Amino acid sequence: EVQLVESGGGSVQAGGSLRLSCALSGYTCSMYEGWFRQAQGKEREGFAVIDSDGTISYADSVKGRFTISKDNAKNILYLQMNSLQPEDSAMYYCAVSLQESMDGGPWADLRDLGYWGQGTQVTVSS
Repeated sequence: EVQLVESGGGSVQAGGSLRLSCALSGYTCSMYEGWFRQAQGKEREGFAVIDSDGTISYADSVKGRFTISKDNAKNILYLQMNSLQPEDSAMYYCAVSLQESMDGGPWADLRDLGYWGQGTQVTVSS
């Protein structure tokens, strides 16, 4: 059974940093592993992904501030978040897709085909 468990969320002031962790289990190979977030009243947004050959992509909204990484020995996916701003406040989710669709791409495949954690809340105050 594929399981993802996020941790590391919390409250921080603007300009601060947090590191989220996502413990992964129940699979050996994936197509995509990534992070999404959903602010209240907004759609879920994918913003950081690692694909099966290690290629990393970021949404423009977090590029230069957030870093996705994975410890393969421990099966933990990380998200280092620096220079946090109030607009980064959201529930943060990790996701993994074991499949690749014909034309979806990483964000769509994670969203539509993926397994998800329960989420961890990040709140940034000004």
